[in-house]
Amino acid sequence: MPETEHPVHYRPAKSQDAVALWEIYMPFVRDTAYTFETEVFSVAEMRRRIEQDPIGHPWVVAEQGGVVVGYAYGSPHRVRAAYHTTREVSVYLANAAKGKNIAARLYESLFPILRENGFTNVLAGITIPNPASVRFHEKMGFVKCAEYHRIGFKFNAWHDVAWYERWIGEEEY
Repeated sequence: MPETEHPVHYRPAKSQDAVALWEIYMPFVRDTAYTFETEVFSVAEMRRRIEQDPIGHPWVVAEQGGVVVGYAYGSPHRVRAAYHTTREVSVYLANAAKGKNIAARLYESLFPILRENGFTNVLAGITIPNPASVRFHEKMGFVKCAEYHRIGFKFNAWHDVAWYERWIGEEEY
C-alpha cells in the first residue's frame, strides 16, 4: 500500500517555530539573490522577528506531519505614516514543499489576517530573473507595478527587483 502524504495545516507562527523557519530561510540567504540579506543570522534573531508585533507583522506557517515546511509573513513597506495600510509579503518553502500549492495556501491564510487588521495593499519584491516567482505572484492576483534596476548588490553582481502589488482591501480601489 503506498504511503499517503499528511495533510498540510496552516496556523500562526510561534516562537518555537524559529529553528524550522531559520532552516528554511538560510539557504536563500547563503545561496541565492532572492533575498538581499547577505549575512547568516542566529535562530535567536529569527525568533525575535517572529515575536514582533503579531498584528503588524503576522507570520503564518505550513505544517505537514508535524514538520514546518513553509512560511509567509507581512512586514512594513516603509516607515512613513501614509504607508500604514501597506505590507510587503514574502513566502518561503522547504524544497520538499515546492510544487504542492503550499505557497498559495500560505498567502491565502495570511491575507485575511492582514485585511482584518486594516491592511489594504500588499507588495512583493522579486529579484529577477525569477520566472517561477513571477508566475506564482501573477497567479495570486499580483500585478507588476515597478522595476528597479541594479538595486541590490550580492555575490559580486548587481540585481534588479520587480515589484508586484495586490489590493486586498474590502472596498474597490
